[in-house]
Amino acid sequence: MISVLIVDDHELLRAGLRSRLEREGGISVVGDADSAERAVVMARKLQPDVILLDLLLPRKSGYEAIPELAEVAPQARILVVSSQAAASSVRHALTAGAAGYLPKRASDRELVSAIQLVADGGGYVDPELGAKLVNDNGSPALEPLSDRERDIVQLLALGYTNQEIGKKLFISVRTVDTHRAHIMRKLELETRAELVMFALANGVIGPDTG
Repeated sequence: MISVLIVDDHELLRAGLRSRLEREGGISVVGDADSAERAVVMARKLQPDVILLDLLLPRKSGYEAIPELAEVAPQARILVVSSQAAASSVRHALTAGAAGYLPKRASDRELVSAIQLVADGGGYVDPELGAKLVNDNGSPALEPLSDRERDIVQLLALGYTNQEIGKKLFISVRTVDTHRAHIMRKLELETRAELVMFALANGVIGPDTG
């Protein structure tokens, strides 16, 4: 069972999210908060698996709350659910430590899939927002990936460790390391967050990938 804490200053939206998620097996909404300060208190007490976080909160923004939430509930994964759709907003949230980013217009299916992915240790960015971010940074100079490289990109973007990838693909950790370094150079990427966004923008992963 994935425990979820909802953080948004609009009561109707919190109630709507709770109603949507409580219809889904395997997800339990353990609490909700209307401010960053209240969210920190509740996260410390409840230790949820996933925190759904709005960015536009009174007094203290969701951006500011992310590192505080990570400190009081280090095992919690933060999934931003926001009306902010600018590439800079996505980049700021991921840099602050969010594991994923969804627009408030997301479908029930996408919301549930994103929660499951981040709870399992992966990352998720809405494909349209991911494409905006990749395009905003300038598209990578993409050479065609081999089938093996595509497999590794997919698993890395889903949050698997090098050791786990090695076991899944029956190759050594050193080979995974070599592939990973080559892929990052080839795609001109530096971080796992950029890799996740690239994978989403190019159809390597999506809501049904797992």
